[in-house]
Amino acid sequence: MTRRAVVFPGQGTPGGEISGRVEEVVRGVVGDGDVPYQLSVFARSVEVFHALRTRGVEFEVAAGHSLGEYAAAHAAGSLALEEAARLVAERDRLMREASRRNPGGMVAVIGVDPEEVVRVVEGIDGVVAANFNSPRQTVVSGREEALGEAVSRLGGRKIPLKVSGAFHSPLMAPAAEEMDRLLGEAVFGEPSIPMISAVDGNLLKSAEQIRSALRIQMLSPVRWVSVVERMVGMGIEEVVEAGEGGTLLRMLRDFEEKPVGRGAGELLA
Repeated sequence: MTRRAVVFPGQGTPGGEISGRVEEVVRGVVGDGDVPYQLSVFARSVEVFHALRTRGVEFEVAAGHSLGEYAAAHAAGSLALEEAARLVAERDRLMREASRRNPGGMVAVIGVDPEEVVRVVEGIDGVVAANFNSPRQTVVSGREEALGEAVSRLGGRKIPLKVSGAFHSPLMAPAAEEMDRLLGEAVFGEPSIPMISAVDGNLLKSAEQIRSALRIQMLSPVRWVSVVERMVGMGIEEVVEAGEGGTLLRMLRDFEEKPVGRGAGELLA
């Protein structure tokens, strides 16, 4: 049997159509109003995951990029759908409020060694290396003026991200503090499959390990390189992205040693 991992994208990816149980739960959280962006991404990812499981597709491990870690915690069997949807809706609200209070942005730097990116931003107040997405792509996050200074000192290609704030930076501290409280009160169950933490690449095998990883993720860099390296070390042969846009599969191309990447649509066709 193929050893598969399921991975879930985060912010910057589109949501999509939902139905059945997932739609029912989302409406239970937000009523008849507009679905918040983060909740729409989460809901679509979970919808795709449930469709895969209905087709009999099984996974050895789950992982998520930033917001995607909530879908991963659900896929691992640690967070019930209702609890996860409620937490994601609160995360969306809190991060929007923090972004209004502490405006900023994010820029992907492509083709520069991650260590060089870290060296440059460590010398600039108000900007951090926020996402280590691949050996060729690192995202910096922070206040606009500091971001501008950082990217001016770096080579490579720079792509401003279409996000509403400086995620995974100290500017999210007010949101992180409240999410920490909410996660401390949330109900987590023992996972049926492990989850790889995008904070450090560690394999999470208990409810409390998953809770702890989610509590620190908002202010921590996303270390997706460590996630992929963990999968390789586990002998994962195939990575399936459950969600829209194919962002994580594109990142996978930058790795020399990697599992095969497949979109969920290939398995559902």
